[in-house]
Amino acid sequence: MGRRVIVIGGDAAGASAASQAKKRQPELDVVMFERGRATSYSACGIPYWIGGTVGSEAELIARSPDEHRAAGIDVRLRTEVTSIELDRRVVLWRDVQGGGTGAEPFDELVYAAGSVPMRPQVPGMGAAGVYGVQTLDDGAALRAELDSGRVRNVVVVGGGYIGLEIAEACRIRGLQVTVVDRSATPVGTFDPDIGAFIADAVRGVGIDLVLSDEVVAVQTNSHGRARAVVTASGRELPADLVVLGLGVRPNVGLAQQAGIPLGTSGGIAVDVRMRTTVDGVWAAGDCVESRHRLSSQPVVVALGTHANKQGRVAGINIGGGYATFPGVIGTAITKVCDLEVARTGLSSQEALAAGYSFVTASVDSTTKAGYFPGSQPIRVKMIAERRSGRLLGAQVVGRQAAAKRIDALAVCIWNEMTVDQILSLDLAYAPPFAPVWDPVLIAARKAFEAVEADVDHL
Repeated sequence: MGRRVIVIGGDAAGASAASQAKKRQPELDVVMFERGRATSYSACGIPYWIGGTVGSEAELIARSPDEHRAAGIDVRLRTEVTSIELDRRVVLWRDVQGGGTGAEPFDELVYAAGSVPMRPQVPGMGAAGVYGVQTLDDGAALRAELDSGRVRNVVVVGGGYIGLEIAEACRIRGLQVTVVDRSATPVGTFDPDIGAFIADAVRGVGIDLVLSDEVVAVQTNSHGRARAVVTASGRELPADLVVLGLGVRPNVGLAQQAGIPLGTSGGIAVDVRMRTTVDGVWAAGDCVESRHRLSSQPVVVALGTHANKQGRVAGINIGGGYATFPGVIGTAITKVCDLEVARTGLSSQEALAAGYSFVTASVDSTTKAGYFPGSQPIRVKMIAERRSGRLLGAQVVGRQAAAKRIDALAVCIWNEMTVDQILSLDLAYAPPFAPVWDPVLIAARKAFEAVEADVDHL
């Protein structure tokens, strides 16, 4: 028997690590435990499946368990790892359906247990009819509830990315939907002026927003099911269904019990090669902390993009190669109703917290030449460091092919470009795709002018 690698978690990070390690060293004995019933699926696509944009669950699965098995990976579905015994180098497992138990030895371990939905500690939050949406099984359970015909009123707790995507999916189904969020504008990682656009778009499709408020209790009926949500301001919102959209936290319980150290962010501490401080133990995905390249602070960012990259890095290294994960800059994008929103780098609040002094510039433009049919409004905001002009952050909001402009700005931030350098970029132009001055270039010009004006006043 070859060297044995145990992988805990069969989605993005775990499956990528298992695949890379096995590909590079076919003699490895790779066992991948997955508590759910699917591997390598798109959790980010679940809201679109619930809303009907994606036709079937199968479309969300990038690589099935059988495909992994055909590549030589021993996939154990519906099997939960219950304990990691580092001194004996074994994991203990339990069959979720049958209840059987067992132990598997390992030479190397990949911890890729992902994340779990944040659940506020308020009365009634554990009642029937309260759902988190993190795994494919979660999505299937929520969809079955929505298909039951007994749901008319939905309350989404939290106005972040997932919360708003689920709210829209429920609204598409013709349900009455209310989103409750403690912030003054939804998606708090955006600056308030951009958040205001998001709020208008959400209200525009008939979703009620209760902002600057929070849930303090879930009331239940005589059968123990959710019937209403109570907020701190005293509102009582009818709720046949409650969906948690407060974000996620790293699923690190097993790691903590085993003595695998966490970082200050709450995620598992790893180096650039995805190694923990325990010899032979690796970690990747939503459960680990990463270095933010601008703030230099450890952060946990739960995105499939990073999970796949981190899993790949771990797998390459386990397989005898060499790879590193260089960090994150906070790039994110979503569609809120018919509005596209995206961000990269630091928000104004994050830049302040990181100790930067900065100027900001915002421009309103169009996605195509103004005279071209189908041209839509777009706003681009830039945050630049004082004096140096280095781009620290950017946010984009608009319609129809607006938000993917964030990728160009993410590349600029990654390479530490200044706004005057961005101003000179050779970006593509044709009337069907952009004005002669692309909104990115206009924003860079305004940001450069703000940097110059700031220097003049020193």
